[in-house]
This record gives sequence, structure tokens and C-alpha cells, in this order.
Amino acid sequence: MTSLLNRLRLAGVAALCVGPILSAEPAPASPASQAPADRTQWFREARFGLFIHWGVYAVPAGEWQGKQIGGIGEWIMKNGKIPVADYKAFAKDFTASKYEPAAWAALARRAGMKYVVITSKHHDGFALYDTDASDWNAVKASGAGRDLLAPLAAAVRAEGLQFGLYYSQAQDWTNPGGAKAGDGKDWDPAQTGDYDNYLATVALPQVREIIARFDPAIIWWDTPTNMTRERVKPFADFMSGHPAIINNNRLGSGFAGDTKTPEQHIPPRGYPGELFEVCMTMNDTWGFKKNDLNWKSVRQLLRNLSDISSKGGNFLLNVGPTAEGEIPAASIERLEAVGRWMSVNSEAIYATEAGPFPRRLPWGRVTQKRSASGGTTLYLHVWEWPADGKVLLPTVAQSALSGRVLANAAAVSSASSPEGLVVSLPGAAPDADVSIVRLDFAAPVVVSQEPFNLPGADGRVTFSAQDADAHGHWDGNIQLRDSGPDAYLTDWKNPKWRLEYALKTPAATKWTVTAEVAAPAATSLVLAVGKTETAAPVSATGPGLTWATIPLGTIELPAGETRFELKGTNSGWKSISLRHLWLTPASTP
Repeated sequence: MTSLLNRLRLAGVAALCVGPILSAEPAPASPASQAPADRTQWFREARFGLFIHWGVYAVPAGEWQGKQIGGIGEWIMKNGKIPVADYKAFAKDFTASKYEPAAWAALARRAGMKYVVITSKHHDGFALYDTDASDWNAVKASGAGRDLLAPLAAAVRAEGLQFGLYYSQAQDWTNPGGAKAGDGKDWDPAQTGDYDNYLATVALPQVREIIARFDPAIIWWDTPTNMTRERVKPFADFMSGHPAIINNNRLGSGFAGDTKTPEQHIPPRGYPGELFEVCMTMNDTWGFKKNDLNWKSVRQLLRNLSDISSKGGNFLLNVGPTAEGEIPAASIERLEAVGRWMSVNSEAIYATEAGPFPRRLPWGRVTQKRSASGGTTLYLHVWEWPADGKVLLPTVAQSALSGRVLANAAAVSSASSPEGLVVSLPGAAPDADVSIVRLDFAAPVVVSQEPFNLPGADGRVTFSAQDADAHGHWDGNIQLRDSGPDAYLTDWKNPKWRLEYALKTPAATKWTVTAEVAAPAATSLVLAVGKTETAAPVSATGPGLTWATIPLGTIELPAGETRFELKGTNSGWKSISLRHLWLTPASTP
């Protein structure tokens, strides 16, 4: 995947990942050339896909010359500055001896995924098929000795799924002339060459090959290093002749693509009206890295799927197979668990729209479907089953025609209240991670909820963990844990990540900021209002989640809709967790 510097370049590139109920006997998917008139419909309905990063980097698996190399597994050649000849020597052990494409495709289908995207060529330049543009490929240069893409494409389509290909068009650390993200420098004379010649003789011909040979429904571009409008044009012109193919937004300057691609983080409010696809790893690497055992829990994966769907996006979840072609057991276990949940609850994911509520609900998330007759179905994704068995749909005045829990068909009742529709849930939670409740309405559901936090009767503004917009980037984000009053924000590993809070006030006001934090070690935050930043020291509160309410400082905000941020500090940053935050009027300017 991308480096930070190259990720920043993506800001100049305009905007990214949604299918019917699981079937025991799926029909083969239509090839991309036979896509319907609405070329993105299948993608919008699919919601869930499998990403596969597989290549020679799986052989060193994170180690070079007896040392563990930092960073993600597929970047080992660049991060370790491995010479081309030494890196190519790994290829003999890239055997794919245990590769079972039918098993991979069946696993994706059982997990409830509707499409598969695999790396046809990553930044190391190694192609998983027999390309005419370079001998550095699985057929001519590796122990596998065969095309690895064609059998997977056939297996994926046999399972009724769409097949897509990742292609690194700019970076290539082996074929001469390929770009190098970051400082842009070669570390081996064997890499030296002309970039434009590389694009013309390797990258563009390979793009033509993979489309002609494998008819992908998706082309997943990556890291548009030095891809100016002039360099993008031959690729864009060629893709214009294949209008059924969905492109992401990473080809290069001036090429918007069809989809936005937030990596390793969920955009706090999605991208209303635009396609987007959150790509994410199950641990901390894309390509196989044998010592990376930091696996996300099934609960986290399910809630990520729930959260992304509630914002109208797709979830592209990665696996990194070994050099022999085995998907790690921990990945399989998690995909099987997600699949068991999807076999019961998939109608709350597939072909749904973003929920109608402008603010995140304290008990979970909501997706919706609209019928041709004008009716609406809301799917309540209940993350934490309430002790009193009641959840509130704020400002909803309509009555539901009917309601039931998907897992056990138990009936659900609802009643109007001054705050909105109160839904009474039966018994205990059918699922400890995410339980789905279906509510059917005769008409579109009207929500008049205020999207901004407002001062209370005492003038104070209260923010829960759910009210914070967490902004991360390619290496992750601050994570939301639990829900309701116990929800908290944690795993703040990078000081460049930040929290944003939105509110609306009737007058310009100076506020005292206090927060409920857990800080195992002393550190410091920054309170930011626009370009005005104020240091906010944080004393240690104790080990683990030892909570304390501490003052952070004073800020001044204008009247109306406004925002402020909490940032980490680049020097001596220590991770903290945060639960509640309060603004108390200090004075009125």
C-alpha cells in the first residue's frame, strides 16, 4: 500500500467499495464487459469484498539478513533497501505449492463477500501472471512457474462473485525506471532508468494485458507517484474504451475515478453522495509478515462493517497469503466468523443505503432500504443490547408497521415519545457483537435530528465518544470501543491522528474544556481552533483504563456552527484514551 508522503499526494486526486442474500448455489457473475447500464450498481449493492496482497514479499515475510524490517510486509524491499538481485533470489521460494484458488473463492463467498481484488503487480514489480512486458513474473521467475491469476478469476466467478485486479502503475522497484515513493531515490543501480519509458513499455502494456486476459470488473490503482496529467492521459484514454470497469481514485492527477479509497480508517461521516470503499487489514500488514500477530477481533471487524455500511460505503478486507499460498489461519477463522454473522444478517448490509440520522447513535448504527412502493425498512445495528431493552430513534415521529429481530424472528414493538420512536427489544441480545433489528415503515422515514451538539439548559455542551469525528490516515485511526455511556476512544498510536468536535452555539463564547481521559503516562494534547493552537498538558491517571476528569484549557468559538480539534504532540507523544469531553462557558467576549 502507500507511504505517508505519497498518501499526501492523493489529496490532489478526486474521489472509492456493495450484493443479494447469500446463496448456496450462486450463479456465475457476468464479466465486466457485460455490466448493466448502471455500471456501479453491483458495486453499490455488494458492500463487502476481499482484498488479497500476494507476491514475492511473502518469502522474506518481514525479515532480511536476520533482522525484522519495520513497516508493512509488502514494502520490505524498499524499507530494507534490498538490492534487486537479492530480492529476485527470493522468487525461487515463492512456490504457491499449497495454493487452492477454489478454496480462496469459496472462503470469500462464505464470508459474505461479493467481490475479490488481488494484486496483479505490486510495487516490487512482480507480476502474478505471464506478462510479455517483463520476465519478472510468476511464470518465468518464480518457483510457482505458472499463471496464478487465471485460476482465481475462474474460481471467483464460479462462486458468483465479481473479480477485480489491483495494479501498481507508477511504483516499480525492480523494473528499471519505475518510481520510488518517498525520497524518489534508487538504492541499486539496477533500478536506474527512464520513468516515462517505464510507463510506456511496462506499465501501460501490462494494464492492457490484464484487462484483455482477465476481464476485471475493477481496476484498483495505487500510489500515483509523479503521475502528472500528461502521464495519466494514455491510461485514462485506454480505460475510456472499457467503461464497464470500475476505477478507484488513485491513478493520478486529473483522474477522479469512481470511488474514494480511505485506507485503514473509516471516514467519520462517510462521503455523502459518493462511492467509497474502506480498505483495511486484519492485522497491521497487507502482505504476509510472519511476526505480525496483532489481529483485530471479530467484534471489531463486524462493527467496522456495520459502521461503514451505515455511511453508505464498502468494506474491502485484506488477507496476505504465505509464499506457499496459504491464507493465515487467523484470517480464515475471522472470515468464517463474519460469514456466520452474514448468513443471518446480510440483508442489513447488502443493497442498503446510509442511515438517515445525521449523528452517530449511542447504541449502534442504522442502514436503510427503500421500496418501489414508497416504504422504508430501517435496520438497527445494535452494538450493545440495552439493559432496559429500549433504544431511541431520535426525532422519528412515524409508527413502524412491524418489527423483528433477524437472528430469532422475535417480534419488536415501538411507541412514539416526545424524543422520538422508542423501540422495545425482546429478551437478551442474540449476538454479543452486533444484533440486527428490522423495522418496516409505510413511507420514507423523516428525521429532524439536529446534526450538531447544542448547549444544555445550564449552557454546558457535553460530547460523548460517539460525538467525536476521528481523523486518521493510511496507517490507521483512533478506535471507538463499546457504546452508550461506556463508549471510549482508544489506540491513539499516532500523534498525527486527531479528534474533531462539532457544535452550534447562539453566541460567540469562551469555553473551558475538560475531558475524561485515561493516560498511563503523562503527555500533552493540543487544542486547536482553526490555526490557533493551545498546549493542553495531560497528567498520568494510572495504569490501563484508569479514568480521571482533567482540565485541558480554554478556547474561544464563534457563534453558529463551529468546530474545534484535539491533536497529539509530535514530541514525546504517549497514547491516551478519552471518554467524555465538556465545554463550560468561561465568559462571553
